[in-house]
Amino acid sequence: MLKYNVRGENIEVTDALRSYVEKRLKKLEKYFNLNQDVIAHVNLKVYRDHSAKVEVTIPLPYLVLRAEETTDDMYRSIDFVSEKLERQIRKYKTRVNRKSREKGLRDFFVETPKEEEKKPGKFDIVRNKQIGLKPMDPEEAILQMNMLEHDFFVFQDAETNGTSVVYRRNDGRYGLIETNE
Repeated sequence: MLKYNVRGENIEVTDALRSYVEKRLKKLEKYFNLNQDVIAHVNLKVYRDHSAKVEVTIPLPYLVLRAEETTDDMYRSIDFVSEKLERQIRKYKTRVNRKSREKGLRDFFVETPKEEEKKPGKFDIVRNKQIGLKPMDPEEAILQMNMLEHDFFVFQDAETNGTSVVYRRNDGRYGLIETNE
């Protein structure tokens, strides 16, 4: 079951706005067998130019769903984000199911990163995350990287058991960095 953590920046989160968010995101539950409560983190922002940005992050046990959208209307932004998340789920669920059938794999996505406090030092580190590395092949790592909308992704290579990194190159293709331990 999805639970909602709705926060507002430069906007008061009214009951009507909160219930609209919950109504739109509740439609995503049909895609999952949730044995436990999952918290959907929803961040609503309003900027000086009156544009409205909605960011949604849903950490699931086997993947992290994330989408954001900015429009001139908060409700339209919520609609676009929920549609974007639904498209992501259908797209990746199809790919994951196909890969699982081909390789007999289950739960090959990375656990949700945990955010820690900022550590002072010579360089200004503004965010620190710890992740659990699960064995996967580079294609699966690229799928997870694209779903998170990141430019790189660290994973454990299923063949070599070494730590590897896939990244998006400037030309739009992908690169792979492998460690030699």
